[in-house]
Amino acid sequence: MSGLTNKLTGQIGEYLVCAKLGKLGLIATPFAGNVPTFDILVADRYCRTLPIQVKTTTAATWPSRADLWMNIKFDHEAKQQLFLGARELPDPELIHVLVALRDDGDRFFVLSKRNIQTACIASYSAWMDPKDWKRPRKYRSLDCRYPIESVEKFEDNWGLISKALQQLAPIVGDVP
Repeated sequence: MSGLTNKLTGQIGEYLVCAKLGKLGLIATPFAGNVPTFDILVADRYCRTLPIQVKTTTAATWPSRADLWMNIKFDHEAKQQLFLGARELPDPELIHVLVALRDDGDRFFVLSKRNIQTACIASYSAWMDPKDWKRPRKYRSLDCRYPIESVEKFEDNWGLISKALQQLAPIVGDVP
């Protein structure tokens, strides 16, 4: 799968997620990057809808920015980052589907934004702690990558989407 552009990789991931949700009896449609907080809208037969964010990689990690998940300040004199705890998320229960495109079979991880935050903090801290929070080249870089291993327990966790849909509104009457 090497050589894919980021846009094409993202589009492939979104369509694969839509196809998987269709196989699960749900209706899903992508928005092609036009909506800032989600990529897919999924609905069940009772018209309950749920936004879903999709992140796709062809590598063994997903890229992100540490400051999306953590409160970080800079000590410019020491050229060091200071971790001040987890950032408060505006939508911690937003469901994400992480897609790992693989020639030997694509993998899907279904989890909340809060779960991704936990994975990012753990991954970034594990990398930064031995360095005393001083990045080797550019001390202000916030490049944060979380590996497949950090989200493996959420692999094929599609029931999270059905459960979230069921919690949205009570079913009134029969739907054909």
